Amino acid sequence: LQKTLILLQVTLSVVVGKTLMILFPNAMKRYILKLGEKSRMNKNPKFSYENWGPTFFSFKYLLFVLKVKWKRLEDEALEGHPAPNTPVVTLSGDVRHLLDFMEDNRPLILNFGSCT
Repeated sequence: LQKTLILLQVTLSVVVGKTLMILFPNAMKRYILKLGEKSRMNKNPKFSYENWGPTFFSFKYLLFVLKVKWKRLEDEALEGHPAPNTPVVTLSGDVRHLLDFMEDNRPLILNFGSCT
């Protein structure tokens, strides 16, 4: 259900954004450049608006935003809900998932520390 709601929200925002880019290209360029200021994208003189601005509200943009938002659903940890099954790398370099280390009904304890 959450993925469906995210799909609808992102699709609607892309459709509205693309429509506004067609109807009001100068206003949308100013808006997108304002967004670039927040992320400091437009501070690099070799990275002009023409390189990245038109990609906003494209199909690739839609897919990228969906991928990021859906991935973040898995990262969310809420009290009383199941733990996220985050990918982890073992000392031997294998990629496993956190909940692969669960054994029966024993609690899984994570210890974050430093060896420095």
